[in-house]
Amino acid sequence: MRRVRYETRGGPLFLEEAPLPEPGPGELLVRTEAIGVTLPVVRKVTEAAEPVPLGGEIAGQVTAAGEGVTRFGTGDRVTGLCFGHGYADFAVLHEAMASPVPRDASAVDAVALVRSGLVALGALEAARPEPGEAALVTAAASGVGHLAVQLARTRGAGRVVGAVSDPGKAGFVRDLGADHVIAYGDRSWGTPVDYVLDAVGGELLTRALHALVPEGRLVAYSSGGGAIQAYDLLVAAKSVSGFQMARIARGKPELYEQWREELWRLFDAGELRPAVHGRFALEDAAKAHAEIEGRSNLGKVVLIP
Repeated sequence: MRRVRYETRGGPLFLEEAPLPEPGPGELLVRTEAIGVTLPVVRKVTEAAEPVPLGGEIAGQVTAAGEGVTRFGTGDRVTGLCFGHGYADFAVLHEAMASPVPRDASAVDAVALVRSGLVALGALEAARPEPGEAALVTAAASGVGHLAVQLARTRGAGRVVGAVSDPGKAGFVRDLGADHVIAYGDRSWGTPVDYVLDAVGGELLTRALHALVPEGRLVAYSSGGGAIQAYDLLVAAKSVSGFQMARIARGKPELYEQWREELWRLFDAGELRPAVHGRFALEDAAKAHAEIEGRSNLGKVVLIP
């Protein structure tokens, strides 16, 4: 089978022939039909001290199941998060991380919706939204952010603001349902909001915090880091919390499944529309990474084996 690998920090990425993996206990072997490209994986290539397997979101058909697997069998269509080599024709997926793909949905739909949607929905839940409140979503045109904008609206947000790196993305974000779109470099971010879902971190974290009303809430789900001054929280009783999807998947599988079902329900109802920015062949993985690194994507970037 083919898989994408790299040998030195920063790449280059290259395609190689590799033996077909065997699923271990509790694992599924999946013939991949779509692979999601995410910023955390791109950052591993550019920042990790040693090369790591390119894992991430996959969707496809189960071709073999390891010992102890009870929920899925050969021929089932699944999607989930792969921690091993996911940029490949075949990938190993742990059963606990796998979700079924509805009959009428494509593998691309599944990759664009489920994992990114779970992160967006989980971050939204962590913000404890109330109907009528105003929301701000950073990285609003990203794979996760464009779903977060839509989900905030489904949860009754009275005003949704999308923040983007490039003003050229404004039309895309407005089409998702955002009332206003701001660029990170704008002098003013407008009227303060009740909660922020932040996927950027770094220096932007302070601006996101200042965009909150007194007693506002910020949920950080970025791997970009960033620091906050305690005084900025104390002076207006604001709060900041972090969200990581892996903790839910490992520790609260019932909630994970509940959120997954909600995403597909909203998708079926036409209330959640995952956008795919580009589809790249496996051998063009470097081009897909460049789209993410350049922050040029509008929605999800997907590899098609």
